[in-house]
Amino acid sequence: MNNDIYPAPCTVHPLPGSLKVGLVQQTNIADVRKNINKLISNIRDCVSKGAQLVILQELHNGLYFCQIEDTHLFDLSETIPGTSTDLFGQLAKELGIVLVLSLFEKRAPGLYHNTAVVIEKDGTIAGKYRKMHIPDDPSYYEKFYFTPGDLGFQPISTSVGKLGVLICWDQWYPEAARLMALAGAEILIYPTAIGWESLDTDEEKERQKIAWMISQQGQAVYNGLNVIAVNRVGWEADSSGQTGGIQFWGNSFVAGPQGEIIAQASDYKEENLVVAINLERSEEVRRWWPFLRDRRIDAYGDITKRFIE
Repeated sequence: MNNDIYPAPCTVHPLPGSLKVGLVQQTNIADVRKNINKLISNIRDCVSKGAQLVILQELHNGLYFCQIEDTHLFDLSETIPGTSTDLFGQLAKELGIVLVLSLFEKRAPGLYHNTAVVIEKDGTIAGKYRKMHIPDDPSYYEKFYFTPGDLGFQPISTSVGKLGVLICWDQWYPEAARLMALAGAEILIYPTAIGWESLDTDEEKERQKIAWMISQQGQAVYNGLNVIAVNRVGWEADSSGQTGGIQFWGNSFVAGPQGEIIAQASDYKEENLVVAINLERSEEVRRWWPFLRDRRIDAYGDITKRFIE
């Protein structure tokens, strides 16, 4: 065989392009100022360990108020831009990092969203994403508070890459991750608030946690992207007394583009994880597993129907 025509297969080496990401998994209390002070301390800790991008959990400034329906809790909302984007924008500029926030947005009188905001290194708002899929389950009465998002599934361009930011309940919808990937997202990011209800058995708790992780690992695989989920941790009471509250299960994690777990936090502890991910490896994996190439886009029309009769 003529090796000039048929060269020997090359050895594939890991590509450069490492990004250090900080995940802040913390407990919250009713005192918003104390929560924010702890967030600032945790962000600084991540940066001291080399983080260039720091991601906070869902609705990080306070308690997860959606366990009950109470009109007075709309007072927790804020405008964007507003107090939090100003405060964390100054911090991002000081530290020279990209920062992913999760806020209760007051868009207009009577119109509220669950919104992620990405802050650029210079302290400006790079973009935002409004949660598209809104749950309405026992202890998660989000439809009472949040209008479904209307910004679509568009990655946010930053100095560290195109971030496909989604929020919690969006994790269970493969369409959301796929659309972010098709639009050029280089990382999928999920600020999250999910946990166990007090009446769940130990077996049920384990099934729920495993399903949560597997779903997102699958999104990493079929899109060939790193996935980062940052969850709350700790017990928060149901102030109505109807349930025993929620034990948020933590387990914030980073999965690589083949679904491999790169790093994972614990069930019950506050933790700051700083993890190096290889952004360029996504292209390498997509060449091995060309799922995007082999999509039958000519045959997927029915996916937009509620149900196929």
